[in-house]
Amino acid sequence: MSELLTMQAEISLVAIILFMLLADLILKTPNHKPLQTLACTLMVVQLVLNIVPASGEAFGGMYHASQMASVVKTILTAGTLLVFLQSGEWLSREDTRHKAGEFYMLTLSTLLGMYFMVSAGSFILFYVGLELASIPMACLVAFDKYRHHSAEAGAKFILNSMFSSALMLYGISMVYGTTGTTYFADITTALTGTPLQVMAMVFFFAGLGFKLSLVPFHMWTPDTYQGAPTNVSAYLSVISKGAAAFALMSILIKVFGQMVADWSLLLSIVIVVTITIANIFAILQEDLKRFMAYSSISQAGYIMLAVLGGNEQGMASLVYYIVVYIVANLAVFGVISTIEQHTGGKVDRSTYNGLYKTNPRLSFVMTLALFSLAGIPPFAGFFSKFFVFASAFHSGHWLVVFLALVNTIISLYYYLLIVKAMYITPNDAPVATFRTPALARTGLFICLIGVIVLGICSGVYELLNHVAGLGF
Repeated sequence: MSELLTMQAEISLVAIILFMLLADLILKTPNHKPLQTLACTLMVVQLVLNIVPASGEAFGGMYHASQMASVVKTILTAGTLLVFLQSGEWLSREDTRHKAGEFYMLTLSTLLGMYFMVSAGSFILFYVGLELASIPMACLVAFDKYRHHSAEAGAKFILNSMFSSALMLYGISMVYGTTGTTYFADITTALTGTPLQVMAMVFFFAGLGFKLSLVPFHMWTPDTYQGAPTNVSAYLSVISKGAAAFALMSILIKVFGQMVADWSLLLSIVIVVTITIANIFAILQEDLKRFMAYSSISQAGYIMLAVLGGNEQGMASLVYYIVVYIVANLAVFGVISTIEQHTGGKVDRSTYNGLYKTNPRLSFVMTLALFSLAGIPPFAGFFSKFFVFASAFHSGHWLVVFLALVNTIISLYYYLLIVKAMYITPNDAPVATFRTPALARTGLFICLIGVIVLGICSGVYELLNHVAGLGF
């Protein structure tokens, strides 16, 4: 019974998935609103049920619950709720309204897989969670299979996912072959840093590098973001990335802690290359979904700076960065989705020329979110970048921090291109004035509050720092 209580988050989420399945079968109505209201309500219930962090082990240590893991699950659940709030208008289309139930169940299934990734105490459970998160995600990417190259995006995603998963599984098999176990607690005492174990670590890192869109494992990202439905791209860019970043840091420290000299060098190179290449290509993008794809690649590089810290401060910085990144990125994608639905699917930057004249509130939300992503004070993104920089700097990686700071200046330029389009670039026929649906407005308002308050309220980072000190 105690083991079941330890897995309270997973059990309650499975119950929600089953409840949504029954509701979809019973309601079966062309009106998507009842399912959206129900899904959002159940996400709030999930947040309330798991407000008290769980700790302990289950299945002989294969599943490990910690307070920090519980906090991360809560953050991922809150981010999923925001995606659901913003998805109503897209799901109200004639060709998607009958598939609304499928969207919610597939999304919740990926969230369940991420829960297992976050709380894995063994490579077996971690890999099961990774696949549970990846396969439904491919279905989500191909959700609009008759529109916007969604089927092509889904094919590219699943093929790259298969390759990266196979590469990771090959690395895990090497770890098992040299240590005789897949449990994290046992592996760390058996590692000796042999060439085969170094290769295993590199293969494992490559597998998660795909999930995080790190260079050189990033090539699928722009095509997938462009072809997938905008709300799916938003979910993929923040929730999936957040779970993978936390899992990567946990495993590198718990399992490969004795090989820190090897993986810190590898990570340093990947961080600099990722941020630099992503920034260069982001400047060239006119399609905003491809632009946000390269932005997410760049942001993944910044997140990895916290991993480079390799300590409690690094973990607190990573989780804080994920929180800020979720609210800022979902605000941008929320505006993109709303504009897309009212312009017949247009997502190029020129569509936003003169947007401030007709839709000043959406322009305001977009501006503050972009300022946060760029790291402009006093918005939350400035503090999230400061904390990951400080974590890496305190660990002695000052050169990597300096190069990341230089790239931050470059990123400021391309984020301001969108702000310039909305406020300065003239347009005789800007997007017509329209009213955003109530639930989408709620989601955008929550994101806006997060961008402002998370930067001002220092208690959030202090709380995460305290929780990280208790172990992860």
